[in-house]
Amino acid sequence: MSEFEKLLQENLVPLQRYVKYKINNKHDAEDIIQEVCLTATMKFPSLKNLSSFKAWLIGIANHKCNDYYRQKAKDLNISLESLSESALSTGRLGVTERSVVQDTLDMLGDKEKQILYLYFFKNLSQVDISYQLSIPIGTVKSRLHYAKEKFKEHYPYKETSKGETIMKELPVYLPYYKIEKSALAPFPVIHEELPGMFVIPRMGENISFGMYDMPSRKQNGAYELKVERKVVLHGIEGVCIQKNYKEASIIEETTVFAQLTDTNCKYLGGISTDKSGSQRFTTFLDADFEDYYGIGENNCGFPTHREPEGRIIPTDEGLIIPVENDISDVVGRFKITMNNIVYDTVRLIDFENSNQGGMLCEYYLDKNGRTVLWRRFNKNDWANQRYGKLWTEMLPGNERIIINNEIYVHWYDCITDYII
Repeated sequence: MSEFEKLLQENLVPLQRYVKYKINNKHDAEDIIQEVCLTATMKFPSLKNLSSFKAWLIGIANHKCNDYYRQKAKDLNISLESLSESALSTGRLGVTERSVVQDTLDMLGDKEKQILYLYFFKNLSQVDISYQLSIPIGTVKSRLHYAKEKFKEHYPYKETSKGETIMKELPVYLPYYKIEKSALAPFPVIHEELPGMFVIPRMGENISFGMYDMPSRKQNGAYELKVERKVVLHGIEGVCIQKNYKEASIIEETTVFAQLTDTNCKYLGGISTDKSGSQRFTTFLDADFEDYYGIGENNCGFPTHREPEGRIIPTDEGLIIPVENDISDVVGRFKITMNNIVYDTVRLIDFENSNQGGMLCEYYLDKNGRTVLWRRFNKNDWANQRYGKLWTEMLPGNERIIINNEIYVHWYDCITDYII
């Protein structure tokens, strides 16, 4: 194996992750990866510092992806008077914004849409806009100010000011709830919450959630999450989410990076702090990313548009799930009664086989795509080396589910301030 082949093999996974993050179309992404490898083969003799091979390879990929989107923009043939949804949702760094932006723009007049497009999406200066539209600079300034105000007026997601109290008080004990299976068919739902954290990775979003041990139902900790700012990691647009964990007198702050697209919600990385106070940054290009944040094939994350796919089969006792590392599917429609309020929900099953064993999470989602109730089940021997006992021994009275003829035991629940 040549030196180039060895280096390419070592860095092929980061290359694939990078391109597939930036290019939403699977077939186009594969074509670009092949182009990058071909270009790297031809240009390798010019690389002077072999230790920078990874950065050099990603740089080639970045140029190829930019070329891809430049061609897409030409194909779209965007006019000044018409802002198509595809033009807004497919940007220089990939698909990163939902059509809510387009919906808001559709409420504005043609002049407001035109000037916002030139200023924010074409990145023209006010002087350039004045020249292109043949209007005085003063008119540009006043029209732009008016357009911004109209957009803020109609945009549904408002940013909160610093120091504003945004979290509701979570109960010390989990309210009793009742889960009843509905005879109605499951409804399709758009689920944009970050897996396991319940916050939507969009500017202006925030949420708090509590974790409740079973069977005591007592809260053993709570998280407060707030989307703080936009970020770009390795050329990929996303947001920074501040996560504060509170347990008794302990307050732990961590940071995660995530991305919401028209089709998926996924992690981009995070920051952790060790005992010495040193911060460790992990991103999707790192080898151990999958251990902490990876979800789905090539870390595609959770699909946002959910409806039953028939991948997980319900039975009288539990579920039949194909033997895969990660699988999720909508399984049934259920009525959740909590605090005398009845919620119409679909049950989203998220199943994972980790190094420690099998685990299952249930999301009960309402028609807004928000989690009403979340429940965690462990395979009977999950993390057996750590706990030294089966979960049927540790939690003998807790609910059980039979999955593929194996026992899974109910461990704990979560609720958010969405239902408080």
